[in-house]
Amino acid sequence: MKKRKFGLLISSVVATGAILGACGAEEDTSKPDTSKTDEGTTATEETATGDFSVAMVTDVGGVDDKSFNQSAWEGIQQFGKDNSLAEGDGGYAYLQSASDADYNTNLYNLLRRDFDLVFGVGFMMGDAMGEIAGENPDNQFALIDSVVDAPNVASIMFKEQEGAFLAGVVAASMSESGKIGFVGGVNIPVINRFHAGFVEGAKAVNPDIEVQVNYTEAFDDASKGKIAANAMYSSGVDIIFHAAGATGNGVFSEAKERKAKDANANVWVIGVDADQYAEGQVDAATNITLTSMLKGVNNAVVDISTRAKNGEFPGGETITYGLAEDGVGLADSRGAIPQEVLDLVEDYKAKIAAGEIVVPEAAK
Repeated sequence: MKKRKFGLLISSVVATGAILGACGAEEDTSKPDTSKTDEGTTATEETATGDFSVAMVTDVGGVDDKSFNQSAWEGIQQFGKDNSLAEGDGGYAYLQSASDADYNTNLYNLLRRDFDLVFGVGFMMGDAMGEIAGENPDNQFALIDSVVDAPNVASIMFKEQEGAFLAGVVAASMSESGKIGFVGGVNIPVINRFHAGFVEGAKAVNPDIEVQVNYTEAFDDASKGKIAANAMYSSGVDIIFHAAGATGNGVFSEAKERKAKDANANVWVIGVDADQYAEGQVDAATNITLTSMLKGVNNAVVDISTRAKNGEFPGGETITYGLAEDGVGLADSRGAIPQEVLDLVEDYKAKIAAGEIVVPEAAK
């Protein structure tokens, strides 16, 4: 079968973003810390000589969640590289949050360290961002996956439902059992959009497809993702789409274990936010990642940071990206998806981008 690359191509002029968490702890910067820990970048690392600095606070999924937060951090790092900045104060940095109680503290810590632009990553940071931004009107903030109505906050949103629709088209077209699954993290609007789009796309291809749904209510618990996947695969589901951050790592683990035990096992995973092909590698010749639904979080971070550095910070604006703006899409399938399905995906993609199909934000 012919392999074709399709997916997300976003220039640095097109912003995009997405959800998930990170683990870590609070950092007291009233006295500079002289050590580097996994909580983030400390205040005493080599500083940069640039004239603009940027930092981010993760939610509870982890900066190395292989998904949403990691993509945001990659954007921060890319901006630093593009502008010859060093990691640390005066350059670029991140702080991780062990729980929602850390959000305010971490945001304040980065302000005390005098970063010019501070990102909050994830819907769950909305309240903290609104409070801190209101108390610090002269500082610039950006929030991914939620909206704060404040003149010093740029709110970055995505039409996840549009990218998830395409994932649903692939799943329904490729399923041999007629049963597919969706594993979500916390039941919040952004995850609802993934859920709704996936179901809508699958039903567009096969109205009789069975879609099993499990909200784990966690973005940082791989064991819950593994349990959910085990139940689905055991019931006959052969393709699972996850939108659960680090919890989704458990979905990959379950699928890989089944494939390792039985080379003929028909189990697949559709990744989320970033290209999660590497997460599906069973052995040198086998991979269970069918494709991934992409959100250009990294590109959004680079774009908003560049605008702010150039004196064009879009404070008070809500920027939303979908298929028409190349803000969401699907990753290269590496030959796992046949050409006729890829062609079908492209047909639906064009109709959604042109407004002929409007994908709902909530499951029916």
